Formats: sequence, C-alpha cells, structure tokens
Amino acid sequence: MYRFLLTPRWWGINLFVALAIPVCLFMGTWQLSRFEARVDSHQQQEKAAERAADATPEPLADLLPLTTETVGRTAETTGRYDTGRPLLVPDRRVDGERGFYVLTLLRTDSGPALPVVRGWLPGDADPAKVPAPPGGEVTVAGVLQVSETEGSAGVHPAGGLPEGQLGMISAAALVNVVPYDVRDAWITVQRPEAPLRPVPPVAAAGTGLDLQAFQNLGYTAEWFAFVGFVLFMWFRLFRRDAELARDAALGLPPEDPTGRRTPENAPAAGGSASGESREGGGPGEGVTPEPREAPEGAAGRTRSPSGAA
Repeated sequence: MYRFLLTPRWWGINLFVALAIPVCLFMGTWQLSRFEARVDSHQQQEKAAERAADATPEPLADLLPLTTETVGRTAETTGRYDTGRPLLVPDRRVDGERGFYVLTLLRTDSGPALPVVRGWLPGDADPAKVPAPPGGEVTVAGVLQVSETEGSAGVHPAGGLPEGQLGMISAAALVNVVPYDVRDAWITVQRPEAPLRPVPPVAAAGTGLDLQAFQNLGYTAEWFAFVGFVLFMWFRLFRRDAELARDAALGLPPEDPTGRRTPENAPAAGGSASGESREGGGPGEGVTPEPREAPEGAAGRTRSPSGAA
C-alpha cells in the first residue's frame, strides 16, 4: 500500500525533508549559541564592573588590541598628562544625573597617547570646576573601554561644541584636536581625586543583552518551528497519498475536488431518472413515450395540448 513512496515525486519530497531538518536544527542551535554567548558576556561585564574598583591592574600592552574578553578589564600604564589640552565631554549622565566627563590625554613613552576619563562632575561643562591633573610622571589605572560611536549614549556626533569640549571619545574625534597619535581605546579611572566621581564602565557593543541578542533568540525559535512545519507537511502529504492508495486497493473511486466520490460509470445525459440500467434491451428501451391525455375542461370537452377547445 505504501509503494507510492518509491515514486519520483516522493523521492524528491523525502530528500527535501532529509536535508531541511538537519539544516534547520543546525541553524537554530547556532543562533541559540549566539544568544547564550551574549548572556555569558553580559554576565562577565556586570561582574567586571562590580569589581572594577578593586581589580588588580594589568599592563596596558598585554590587553591591546581590544577584544570582547579584554574590554572591561583594568589596565595600568605610566606617562605624563597633557595639561595644556584639558577636554570636557558634556551631557553625560551618571546615575540619572546630568553632568560631564573630565578627559585628559596621557602621553606615554611607548605608543600613542591614551585618553583617560579622570572622572565626572554634575552640571554644565565648566573648566573652573575641574581640578588640575597631577604633573610629572604618573601611573594611571582604569577600566578599558572601546571607542564611542555615533550610536553611543550621550554622543554629539554633529560637533558644534565650544573649544575644549569633545562630543565623542574616540581616536577619530581626537585626531582633529591634538597633534599626535591617540589610541583607539580609553580608560575610566575608578578611584578619582575629589570632587570627581568615577564613571561606571559600560559593556562593549555586541556583548550585552541588546536588541541583537533577542533577535538571535527569535531566530532560534523560527528555525525550530520550521522543523515542526516540515514534519507536519510531510505527514499530511503521506496520509493523503496513503488514503488514496488504500481506496484504490479496495476498488473505491477517487474523490473529486469537492470531496464527493466520483462514480466510474456515470449515467449518460437523458438516461433513466431512476438510475436503473437498461442494458441488454430492457423494457421500454427505444420506445417513444405516449403523450399524456389532456385534462377535460369545465364543459366536459377535452382540451388539446395546445389549449384549443
């Protein structure tokens, strides 16, 4: 009864199902692993932010270039602050309060200068509020952060800020402000001098539970749902063809598109109204039926078929 499975049509259907299911399972598992990696990275970033103030500093050179694993770790380097070019980053919020970052470039003997966010102060960006950076050679430790982009919170990519203010912390923005090379990364000091407050580190893009992470979770559900859809359609086609094969084995006629059984020997047009067969010269075959007698009129006369008296 299941010999229809050996037809070319069913060979194609079975081949498609055999290939589609592993592919969907692989893609769904891969999307799920991407989401789980985002969750793990987010948890690591949160733990690193919690212990940033007490973390043991590592040499800056050992943590560069930045990766998703080194972002958020505490780096340490030695150099001299560029006291002649103090910079302020306005409209930055810490704990929901509006203020500004205090940014100073640290000139090192090895490699480009390192942007250092020494702390945060509330209110409008005012150089008079900012304590002067220490002079001479200093050792600075802070949490490594990736350069900001136009989509980062509080960024002013359009520019138009007063002199001494910076809209975005990145090497691309600093290249037009200072005459020397700047690293494409920055650190935020977690133990600043008073009255500066520490700037909490943030997770790098692509490492937290953002919209992209939940898109990965949605794609996972879609791929697994497609596996169920493929199995459902295969079973539906199989059941239909199995029923047709069973009916054919029992000698039953197939159904028409409306779902009704189609008789194999339907009566010809104009045949017997009762559906009885008249094969073999049965009674009445080939005989013209007698016209019925016309009813009598009111006067007892018989009416002709045309209605004339």
